[in-house]
Amino acid sequence: MEEELRTSGYDTARLNDGRKMVLITGHRRENFGEGFISICRAIKTLSERFPNVDFIYPMHLNPNVRRPIHEVFGENLSDLGNLFFIEPLEYLSFVYLMEKSTLVLTDSGGIQEEAPGLGKPVLVMRDTTERPEALEAGTVKLVGTDYDKIVGGVSALFTDTAAYDRMSKSVNPYGDGKACERIVKYVQYSM
Repeated sequence: MEEELRTSGYDTARLNDGRKMVLITGHRRENFGEGFISICRAIKTLSERFPNVDFIYPMHLNPNVRRPIHEVFGENLSDLGNLFFIEPLEYLSFVYLMEKSTLVLTDSGGIQEEAPGLGKPVLVMRDTTERPEALEAGTVKLVGTDYDKIVGGVSALFTDTAAYDRMSKSVNPYGDGKACERIVKYVQYSM
């Protein structure tokens, strides 16, 4: 997995000396256009505000996602300091990267379930979610595509330890990650 990440444009060894990392995903149709422009501007501001944090964005292949990235960051996306725009990853490599992250910034539905299982706070770049139980549990927070809410939400999680702990240690409404262990015990005792 580390080799796939290195060849895709991000070396997780950068995190060995205490650097933090934000994993970013975006692909939702409702964010096309100005929504993605606002997201990209917020990411740019955050990368400048937090130079010791790496911002990793595996870019969706849809041109409506890539166009705003190039509009804000230019055509050459290599050598942007602590910003890494990489190609999409295979699932296991993506999960590995999610596990290494400090927090996740996404408009994806599935990641709202997966990242909290790894203890990662999730800021959702949507105005609504079909996962209200995650909001109620405190594992995710809606920030929409609003520049100020994205910058403020990420900044708060990096500067307010109590806020970070509340989200990262909230009880995941989708399970505690011990289902396989329980199934094995059940099957062993059933035989």
